[in-house]
Amino acid sequence: MEETTPQLRIIENDSYLEPYAQAITGRHQHALDKELELTGGKQSLADFATGYLYFGLQKLKDGWVFREWAPNATSMYLIGDFSDWKEEEKFHCNRLSNQGVWELRLDEGDIKHGQLYKLKIYWNGGEGERIPVWARRVVQDEQTKIFSAQVWNPENSYKFHRKVFRAKTDPLMIYEAHVGMATNEEKVGTYNEFRENVLPRIKKSGYNCVQLMAIQEHPYYGSFGYHVSNFFAPSSRFGTPEELKELIDTAHQMGIAVIMDIVHSHAVKNEVEGLGNFAGDPNQYFYSGDRHEHPAWDSLCFDYGKNEVLHFLLSNCKYWLDEFHFDGFRFDGVTSMLYYNHGLGEAYTNYADYFNGAEDDNAICYLMLANKMIHEYIPKTITIAEEVSGMPGLAAPFKDGGYGFDYRMAMNIPDYWIKLIREKVDEDWKPSSMFWEVTNRRSDEKTISYAESHDQALVGDKTIIFRLIDSDMYWHFQIGDENYNVHRGMALHKMIRLLTASTINGGYLNFMGNEFGHPEWIDFPREGNQWSFKYARRQWDLVDNPKLDYHFLGDFDNEMIHLLSSIEAFEESKIIEIWHNDGDQILAYRRRNLIFVFNFSPTKSYTDYGFLVAEGRYDVVLNTDSKDYGGFGFADDSVPHYTNPDPLYEEERKGWLKLYIPARSAVVLKKYRK
Repeated sequence: MEETTPQLRIIENDSYLEPYAQAITGRHQHALDKELELTGGKQSLADFATGYLYFGLQKLKDGWVFREWAPNATSMYLIGDFSDWKEEEKFHCNRLSNQGVWELRLDEGDIKHGQLYKLKIYWNGGEGERIPVWARRVVQDEQTKIFSAQVWNPENSYKFHRKVFRAKTDPLMIYEAHVGMATNEEKVGTYNEFRENVLPRIKKSGYNCVQLMAIQEHPYYGSFGYHVSNFFAPSSRFGTPEELKELIDTAHQMGIAVIMDIVHSHAVKNEVEGLGNFAGDPNQYFYSGDRHEHPAWDSLCFDYGKNEVLHFLLSNCKYWLDEFHFDGFRFDGVTSMLYYNHGLGEAYTNYADYFNGAEDDNAICYLMLANKMIHEYIPKTITIAEEVSGMPGLAAPFKDGGYGFDYRMAMNIPDYWIKLIREKVDEDWKPSSMFWEVTNRRSDEKTISYAESHDQALVGDKTIIFRLIDSDMYWHFQIGDENYNVHRGMALHKMIRLLTASTINGGYLNFMGNEFGHPEWIDFPREGNQWSFKYARRQWDLVDNPKLDYHFLGDFDNEMIHLLSSIEAFEESKIIEIWHNDGDQILAYRRRNLIFVFNFSPTKSYTDYGFLVAEGRYDVVLNTDSKDYGGFGFADDSVPHYTNPDPLYEEERKGWLKLYIPARSAVVLKKYRK
């Protein structure tokens, strides 16, 4: 076990946390005490988090065993098409102990692969059918729309080609994707289609990690996967568990890591499909009273103070790593978990807001234990927190007093770009403000920067490209037919992405299709749109069409990602500001041997604009204004640039780099080395 006195390095790194040292130490100690309570000090957290190997339907050498935790139940049957959905004595479960665990042992031929089943549970004052909590496969009948668990034990279970995979993720370049809407056709896409059609695109574009949304089974497709019902079942809408495994294995063979959106912040309220009112106890997995329901999400909030719930959630983390070889998780809704009020309506303007007693210590303890267990089990596993309040220490190591995430989402950046585009005319875009926003973060925590994710693409909101160009995308996006709005929008789309991606200190994220300016918002089939799939897909034919401007944006994104990924440990390098002038709307900074220069002025181009840099030769390696990316090509990028000497800086071996910088453009130059 670890020492109970943490090395509070997060306080050493930030003296403003000193007044809250007791709270930080207390949270850390709480997690250590809980770990000891759960493991008894005789096993690791990973050994403890093996509920998926005990509960649910397990195949034995000579039969089957089924187990379920349901302390409120008085009787329990396994029913299914093997029993004509009737209660039979041979399928009656036995209660094992006072802990409320029920068990059923079956012979080899009693149930078979592919058969459907549920639980029929009785409790004092009621009864009902339920899908087993630990079910690994849940399917929906196309006619009746009823969900059932399915026996899953295929003869040819998938065998991974690579048992151990370590992707090169420095920097981490994430392609956020949704399998169901990753198809051109108006339908639900499949794991196989994603593997065959989308993975090659991701590989070609240079991204080294794909983040899959909506993997855990959810009854309502339009929830984007965030109202989970069956936490151990990969969504059957997209195919079988074996097909998901093949998708992940194929990505690994391409050198691409695969992480999943994991939803442990809440659960769907459904009772038959989900955990709501399981075995007649609505609080078996969830808080009681005022904390039972999430006030904004119409969902149920886990009771992280129950050891059984911790076991369930920790086992869920390990299950996806163990069974499907995922490389990590993006934890959804962390802000909601951290605070009793879920962070709703709070501004979080000073450190006292994070230590005022409004924090859920049980949830904080769970997040610490989850990260500790995950990284002890597979050290290189990636964990990312989707968190908006700015809780200090979230992405700091657990041993230093942090929560243990590897990264936190830089959620301020997309909010900033939206606000800037919506509220400021181009002449008022200040490079100093932009630069501060994309580099404003805690020095001891890595972040995932992004210009926009799926959130900005949802119906009711607008993507960056739509905010910039709007309906002109429909009428003037053919090459040669662009108007001013299109030229402006394309230029700023590239510049915003380059500024965001080139200033990362951990990783960069893009939602599929946004890189090429996908013209449609995301609107899943629902009653309000006559259950249409028209907007729940990605129109890949647009970026593939050489006559349309989409491919210019896509090609630029590819080149940008490849360039930044080619620089060793790019995300760890210092960002050194060379110059900014808000009046000229010029910004320049250096990372390793790359110099980034931006001119955000909509009207002013500059000739011989000078920057003081290390003397030598510089070559253009990327230009947003290149004709290859739909620009005007005003500068000749084939010409090398040499610094002009200055006697004042001779000892420092610096000179003046004079550039022609067209209006509304950005250029990246690389220092030449013999």
